[in-house]
Amino acid sequence: MKPLCLLLAILAATTSLTAFAAETPKVGDQPPLIEAKDQDGATWKLADQINKQLILLYFYPKDDTPGCTKEACGLRDEMGSLKKDGVIVVGVSRDDAESHKKFRAKYNLNFPLLVDTDGKLTEAFAVAMEGKPMARRVSFLIGKNGKILHVTDNRDAQVHLDEMKAAIAKAK
Repeated sequence: MKPLCLLLAILAATTSLTAFAAETPKVGDQPPLIEAKDQDGATWKLADQINKQLILLYFYPKDDTPGCTKEACGLRDEMGSLKKDGVIVVGVSRDDAESHKKFRAKYNLNFPLLVDTDGKLTEAFAVAMEGKPMARRVSFLIGKNGKILHVTDNRDAQVHLDEMKAAIAKAK
């Protein structure tokens, strides 16, 4: 009888812990109001950007890898039209500031990259890659009202670029 009680207690504890696990924010949700340092050590706060413009906040696995480079360069190349549409772009990965600086310099990236070495941002948005200390490729388009307008959760960088372009056009 005691082993059964122990098993039931373990199951109850596991179930209650799972119930409190963070979920990736969805369309219509308010995103976690994160704050972090960028590649240059400047503090960036999501709360300071809301009500001013659309925010394309994207999480990516690792600096200077093929898919992440494709996505970052695609956003860089669209920056003129993104600015015209009132969109700011901010990238987030678990890489450190030095890695972000090198990545930005190598590809002339024209937007900030937030440092998330401790994983707090990745955890706040529930975008951790299963079994690895890095974020999944997930993009959030956040409206001026502070609500999420679109989420792309897909490994393919081109899907992110295409979906975000369509979501921004729809948001205008």
